[in-house]
Amino acid sequence: MPDTDMRVRFAPSPTGPIHVGNAHTMLFNWLWCRHRGGTFVLRFEDTDPGRSRPEWERVVLDEMRWLGLDWDEGPDVGGPCSPYRQTGRLDLYRAQLDLLRARGAVYPCYCTPAELEAERRLADQRKEPYRYSRRCLTLLPADRAALEAAGARPIWRLRVPDGETVEYEDLIRGPIAFQTDLIGDPVLVRASGAPLYNFAVVVDDVTMGITDVVRGEGHISNTPVQLLIYRALGAEPPRLAHVSHLLTPSRGKIAKRKGELSVGEFRERGVLPEALFNYLALLGWSPPAGAGELMTKEEIVAFFDLRDVGRSAAVFDEEKLAWINGAYLRRKTTQEFAELAGPFVVAAGLTGAEELRRRWDWFVRFAALVQERVQLLAEVAEYAEPFFVDALRYEPGDVGRFLTPAVDPFLDRVAAALGPVAWEPAAIEATIRSMIAELGLPARAALQALRVAVSGRGISPPLFEMIELVGRERSIDRVRGRPRAAAQVRDRST
Repeated sequence: MPDTDMRVRFAPSPTGPIHVGNAHTMLFNWLWCRHRGGTFVLRFEDTDPGRSRPEWERVVLDEMRWLGLDWDEGPDVGGPCSPYRQTGRLDLYRAQLDLLRARGAVYPCYCTPAELEAERRLADQRKEPYRYSRRCLTLLPADRAALEAAGARPIWRLRVPDGETVEYEDLIRGPIAFQTDLIGDPVLVRASGAPLYNFAVVVDDVTMGITDVVRGEGHISNTPVQLLIYRALGAEPPRLAHVSHLLTPSRGKIAKRKGELSVGEFRERGVLPEALFNYLALLGWSPPAGAGELMTKEEIVAFFDLRDVGRSAAVFDEEKLAWINGAYLRRKTTQEFAELAGPFVVAAGLTGAEELRRRWDWFVRFAALVQERVQLLAEVAEYAEPFFVDALRYEPGDVGRFLTPAVDPFLDRVAAALGPVAWEPAAIEATIRSMIAELGLPARAALQALRVAVSGRGISPPLFEMIELVGRERSIDRVRGRPRAAAQVRDRST
């Protein structure tokens, strides 16, 4: 039965592209919500004025939609809990702080940054974990009034109870407990009135009725403070699940440098959204036996359960993603593949969009030659170059290896024979193979030499189909004008 009371949120900060780690967590939130039939809420944590930007909001919205995710409430679609940006909810945070003040759950702290730094240094010298000294907890009302009269503006700290254990049942990791004596009294609100993350996120989740929170394991350390804030507000905390971080194949943490390993980067490389969706879902989650690795979005939603998510860190392997993407590309019809590949050929500067449309039937035939060979759509441009350019660039290593003096007589005869031959792959192949037999050449060496002469490299689409699509005149010119020595090669890197 659908859990119509379930409310799950994803709350990114609009400070840059969506990193694959964020996308992974975002996807697990969405899958858990859609599997259970709940309401998915998107909100922006944009209270960092130095980093949050409206243009990054648009990137987040675009990349989430591209990946195939949707939301029932959010900053662009509205909903009963508007606004869905923290900067629009400041009055709400102030009201909740007033509630905590009235209950004695928080207290003002007037310590200067220098005083707090001195406390930290002392803790370091004693080799003790730092915990605020609570010097402001016992200030008398007259002392506070005097400080404020002198211009001091307090920060507000949560009063953490002593000698207690804070416990919860993690949906992925099981029971987790924290000792309050190790927490200290965290700051909830700055002197400016701006809320800190732990306070704002709890207030948002309470007032939006969030029932389930799926987030990265880095937030486990935030959990005890947040649970204490829920208690102080008299609110029931949501069910919590902490997903492990993604690692590189060498088991290192994935760097989050701007733009690196972002959803947008893989989109630009030519990863299909359904392939990235599928791959991210497999990281840390075990589908039912027999499900296979390639699944539709609907199948993944039907199968997904947080109880099948492991505690161990998953490895983000770009080679495995490319393999999955290649499998999805091969499932496309030739027309669909050509439509996907065309923009990458245009973006590489090999042709214009209008010219490509004029030659569309020809391009579809080209696409059929490379569809089985590429894993990323960006790779199509590399294969396409010999079909579009007049000044062919040659791979020096392939020239030195294959265009040897021993094949010169063969290639000279090929150039002459390509003029009168019927221009279709079977006739081209029959003519060339008969020459190889007459000259007694090793077929592999001769065909590789011809491949390099026509395409500039030792790897290309099927040879005879390639020659036919390159065209009679251009193929003859290339075979005749092939480089004869490494010194004559125009390096492809220039």
